[in-house]
Amino acid sequence: MYPPPFEYVAPDTIEEALALIAQYGEDAKVLSGGMSLIPLMKLRFASPAVIVDINRIQGMDYITEEAGGLRIGGLTRYRTLVRSDLLKARYMCMASCGPQVADPLVRNRGTLVGSLCHADPQGDWGACMLAMNGSIVARSTTGTREIPIDQFIVGPFQNSLNPGEMGVEVKVPSQGERSFGQYLKLERKVGDFATAGVAVSIGWTGGSISHAGIALTGVASANIRASGAEAALMGGSLNQGTIAEAARQAAGACDPKTDHRGSSEYKREIIRVYTERALSAAAGLRAA
Repeated sequence: MYPPPFEYVAPDTIEEALALIAQYGEDAKVLSGGMSLIPLMKLRFASPAVIVDINRIQGMDYITEEAGGLRIGGLTRYRTLVRSDLLKARYMCMASCGPQVADPLVRNRGTLVGSLCHADPQGDWGACMLAMNGSIVARSTTGTREIPIDQFIVGPFQNSLNPGEMGVEVKVPSQGERSFGQYLKLERKVGDFATAGVAVSIGWTGGSISHAGIALTGVASANIRASGAEAALMGGSLNQGTIAEAARQAAGACDPKTDHRGSSEYKREIIRVYTERALSAAAGLRAA
């Protein structure tokens, strides 16, 4: 199926893009990677009157680390994240997630900011950002604001951008000098959406856990944080008892639906097992 007719504009600067978005309002859609938008348009689930293609804008493709954390530009492709030595060394949850997202064709074009704005409940990056306490920087013609990811993803395919705003950057706070991260995903075949997924980010100060992030994919109406599991770990240490309790809490936090990928009980058990597996890997690294 072909999409209905639309107007196409390709600004050269962020300022031009923001002016166009403000001008057309809800009739406009931003095109960065297009890995979600184009299929939606072809199926006529989305029918924007205007496409604002931002790919000509220079300076939006970057990964930089500054005091306090990581900054990722709005046109940074998945492939860049997958190849980043910085992520592999210091932001392990993202490094673990990247190669599991979709397939090489999608990773060559898809963008992190675009994926988070799409807010697919089965999207992988949302869980990683929740576990790592990430945020989205949004710009409009009237200013800039930073939105914590907990407040940004508000429902299935719903974000909290205001009319006229565009996501331009992702920020991820430093995970600390002593940290561990992992993303585990069950998929029917390579490149498939997650049947269930768990993102874990753990940081230590001394012998105690100072940061515990656990978030889930594909088992609720949006990516969700397993707050009870995080609380079970904070201030303590990783041992057989705390790992088992955190895994139990994570399984209890989700609300999976039975579908062609599996029963709700099966998905809940996957969350428990994957949480336990990731935390056990963290405990092994900590002991080493």
